[in-house]
Amino acid sequence: MTDTTMPRDYYEVLGVARSASKTEIKTAFRRLAREYHPDVSKHDDAEGRFKEINEAYEVLSDDDKRSRYDRLGHAGVNGNGGFGGAGGVGFGGFEEIFEEFFNSFGGARGRKRGPRPGGDRRVDVTITFEESIFGIDKDVEFDRMEVCDVCAGSGAEPGTAPVRCTQCSGTGEVRQVQQTFLGPMVQVASCPRCNGRGEMIETPCQNCRGVGRVRKHVTLNVQIPAGVREGLQIQIRGEGDTGDAGAAGGHLYVVAHVLEHEFFKRRENDIILELSVNVAQAALGDRIVVPSVEGDVEMTIPAGTQTGKVFRLRGKGVPRLRSDGSTSGRGDQLIYINVEIPSRLTDDQRRLFEQLAQTLGSEVQPQRNGKGFFDRVKDMFGGEPL
Repeated sequence: MTDTTMPRDYYEVLGVARSASKTEIKTAFRRLAREYHPDVSKHDDAEGRFKEINEAYEVLSDDDKRSRYDRLGHAGVNGNGGFGGAGGVGFGGFEEIFEEFFNSFGGARGRKRGPRPGGDRRVDVTITFEESIFGIDKDVEFDRMEVCDVCAGSGAEPGTAPVRCTQCSGTGEVRQVQQTFLGPMVQVASCPRCNGRGEMIETPCQNCRGVGRVRKHVTLNVQIPAGVREGLQIQIRGEGDTGDAGAAGGHLYVVAHVLEHEFFKRRENDIILELSVNVAQAALGDRIVVPSVEGDVEMTIPAGTQTGKVFRLRGKGVPRLRSDGSTSGRGDQLIYINVEIPSRLTDDQRRLFEQLAQTLGSEVQPQRNGKGFFDRVKDMFGGEPL
């Protein structure tokens, strides 16, 4: 039985990469579901694995749930329809597998294959750190399948028309009777001659060779939302391959890649900046200028500032990106102070330090239990208000 107290990573459950397309996820789900279906599997933990596989598919096959899972893990989908550690399982995957098994073992009635929807496309785009914070419109170039201009998508040479398939008589399906231990059962499958369309093209279009679609190179302006993070996929509905007549087009998935910044780092919705000050500034205090993504900001370093001290610039971080592309508030900028000790001194500087050393003494003190250096480093994840 699968242990549900510590849910496994859904991508690991299906054996796919985090960048896997919806087609790859569905293919992996079908393969594993056949292997672990309790009615046919010989695995001891088949029922538990089958529920785990279905739970992973329910999340990763849904764009909204997958986006929340990518950002927040199991917590992002827990409590939504029984997903996550609670072990609940939705019905979409089970219905699909049940239908597949039912057809495989001879369902009483088949279904003519309808118009095929268009396939999905993926394009990668590289943006700067600042563009990921504030968002930007980008022109992306990619290839996709579009309706043939010559035959208008029919696949037939102009002046001709498709004809009814003689093997299936236009139904798009063929039937076979099989003898089983339950008696004779009818197995229905797509017609192999017309691929389920119910019609044949006797004179294919010379431009598209009877396919009805041709590959075209297109340029599309895409809005990259504020707050996008490395590897996030942006779905543009209907901008993938064109489907058959009457079918929906595929989707375009734009994958964002964010360049590293010279100074800033990102942690969740906060921006981290490590700032070095000299010993005089740290000891005496100073009014300094700090870079932020919105420009320079003045702040005060109080006297006695230690390495590991963290200051917070509220609202200067990353916009909180919602699953619908809108934003809600912003994180903060956390400034981690490093007191820099000079490695080389001028004669005057050395003389001054020697004079200071005489007043401070040479006795060393072990650090008492309390807030030491490593605790102050940990404060970087909380920070103090400016």
